[in-house]
Order: sequence, then structure tokens, then C-alpha cells
Amino acid sequence: MPDSQPTLVTLAHPRSAAAEAYRALRANLTMSGLEHPVHTLVVTSATPKEDKSIALANLAVTIAQGGQRVILVDADLRHPSLHELFGAPNERGLATLLEGEDALSAPPLTAVVNVEHLQLLTSGPTPLDPAARLGSKRMEEILAALQKRADLVLIDAPPILAATDATALGMKTDGVLLIVQAGHTSREHLEQAKDKLEKAHVRIVGVALTHAPTDKSLGY
Repeated sequence: MPDSQPTLVTLAHPRSAAAEAYRALRANLTMSGLEHPVHTLVVTSATPKEDKSIALANLAVTIAQGGQRVILVDADLRHPSLHELFGAPNERGLATLLEGEDALSAPPLTAVVNVEHLQLLTSGPTPLDPAARLGSKRMEEILAALQKRADLVLIDAPPILAATDATALGMKTDGVLLIVQAGHTSREHLEQAKDKLEKAHVRIVGVALTHAPTDKSLGY
């Protein structure tokens, strides 16, 4: 793993409290999927600058470390960042497939990352009208192809209140996980995001709170 990716605490500091918190989130997602299995999950936030992509990348690493085959998809076609977090090239990716490149019958255009069981499908070049691309029949075909190659497909999507992309993706997947940053996300914005998803009949799998202060009274 390149030294330029210190934000992936699950790799840089696997024994830290933060890394343990991601393992707890992995366990909670497993429990929530017992009654209604989750094979495709959108991870997003209500508003920008809530570190949703960093949280998602760490979650993907943690799940892969647990032995599940994970494909991490950067569907934030407006402001992609997963390729930077993993130090991967981004000349081709999801947008390439959405434009019609017939790579679905072969292994997808996934980048190599130094995490066993984890594959990364970067965003690729920014397309015109990302919302229409992500809401298309072609996106459904891509998701179906990715599911055949992984136990879990994790999808990074733009903030809910900034674009319709996350809602469109949520309607095609098993649900949405909302990232909420302590001290940043307002209750009003969170309620607006929740209402927007519910009106589209998108399942909210859960909410993950990031940047919360550590409770040192527990002695760990």
C-alpha cells in the first residue's frame, strides 16, 4: 500500500479504535442482512464533505479482510476519489462500461489493490449527465455482472441532497448506508435525505456515525 494513503486506517493502523469501529460496522451490516440479504449496497451521505468515500473505503477493506469477496465501485462520477485513496489509475472504469464498452462478459475493468478479496472499479472519465447513466438499464446490467463475481458490491455515490444519483442507485440495489459526520451533518439535512430516499422506496440499511469522540472511560 503506498504511503500516500494514510486515511485508510484499517490498513495503516489495524489495531486502532477506529479500525475496530469499522469491524463493528461490518458485524452490524452482517446482522442487518440476515432477514433481508444485502449483496449490493450504496454508501453515501446527506451533504458533501462528510468523508463518505473514506468511510466506505475502510469498510470495504474490513469486509474483505473478513474473507468476503468485495467489489468497490466508484459511482461518484462527479467527484470520484477512490482511485486516489488506493493509488490506482482512473483512465477507464465504470463510466467506460456505461458508455457501452463490452467488458461485461470478461473480468470487469477493476484496478489492482493490495488487499486480498478486494477489487476496485474506479469511476473512469466523467460522463455527461451522470444521473441518467446511473439510472439506466445499462447500470442494472453492470450491477448484475459484478454480483456474479463478488459476495458484496459496495457503491460510492454522490451526496443525496447534492444530486439524484444516490437515489437512482438505491432503487437498483439492496439498500443505502448513510454516513453521518459528528459535528458536521445537521439534523435537518439528515431528515431531508431520509425523506428523499423513503419517497423513492429505497431501503435505508443503517446510519454510520464518523468522527465521534472516543469514550476513554471504557479503558480501551
